[in-house]
Amino acid sequence: MSSETSHLTRRQTLAISVGSLAGLITPPALADVEPFYKGKNIDLIIGYPPGGSNNLYARVLANHIGKYIPGNPGVVVRNMPGAGSVTAAAFVANSAPRDGTVLALASPTLPLEERLTPAGSGQRFKSSEFSWIGRINTLVNVIFTRGPSIKTFEDAFKTSVRLSATGAGSAITVYPNATNTILGTKFDIVRGYSGSMEGMLAVERAEVDGHCTGWDTLKTSHPQWIEDKSVNILTQFASKRHAEMPNVPTVVEFAKTKRQIDLMRAIVNAADIGTSFFSSPQIPADRLAALRTAFLRCMEDKDFLAEIATLKIGLDPMTGERVAETVAEIAKIPDELVPELQQASLMITNK
Repeated sequence: MSSETSHLTRRQTLAISVGSLAGLITPPALADVEPFYKGKNIDLIIGYPPGGSNNLYARVLANHIGKYIPGNPGVVVRNMPGAGSVTAAAFVANSAPRDGTVLALASPTLPLEERLTPAGSGQRFKSSEFSWIGRINTLVNVIFTRGPSIKTFEDAFKTSVRLSATGAGSAITVYPNATNTILGTKFDIVRGYSGSMEGMLAVERAEVDGHCTGWDTLKTSHPQWIEDKSVNILTQFASKRHAEMPNVPTVVEFAKTKRQIDLMRAIVNAADIGTSFFSSPQIPADRLAALRTAFLRCMEDKDFLAEIATLKIGLDPMTGERVAETVAEIAKIPDELVPELQQASLMITNK
């Protein structure tokens, strides 16, 4: 079977699966929802700079979801980077209208960061209060190197390697720091880059040895690096190996004790949240139902699926209800793991 035929088969199977999910949802009172959205625009806020897989997912969704929302509103994409996407999440929580006219995509590590933030520390939002709409795909990050650098993750336990990174709240920064503090790797994390595009440019310029980014981001922005094998993918941040990277070990595989396993699993839970979209807290129930139904119908739309296939990005949808449950599960991380996870997530400083 050719790769093209295989991809089509997977896409068709996925469409059937998602279609079944959408059929289980009771349609909202369209007579109430349609007049509200008719003639309006929905702002889709991306908590990252332009470029990268997050922008691709958001813009593909924006191209197609409007036709499934009663009233067929337009969807306008806005980038709002800052503080590892905390800026965008805080805006949606505190300043955006709570009427279903705002959608957003932010870092999947935010619920973990929230769980690890001490009470009374000025948290700007609660992830569990967002109106979760649905997930397009899991978000598996990788650490890679390029040029004359280490070739395997095991080498990172012996040799210091410079990785470009962004802010403290971003997975780009949190993940390699977690392997340093929990597993004992020697990644030298160079923070201050605006996002993965700038971080990978630093790799190309040999300012650093490597970078941590989403697998989709790497393969769509630099496919030639993968094709000519000029990058070494050291590890992937997921609970199980991605189907496209069967020979790349997960970071959990390097854990040697039960505690290390528990800590690393808590860290990689963000992969399950992935590219999940949310709206403001407390939006009207009928509009939330309409948005969730539109999202799932979009996941089976033939033009949406064709665009996903053309861009060569992944697709593994999850309902908004299930995303909300996943966020709630992260909030239940045992207290005994919190201090080490705080250190791993750069929420406390090494003394």
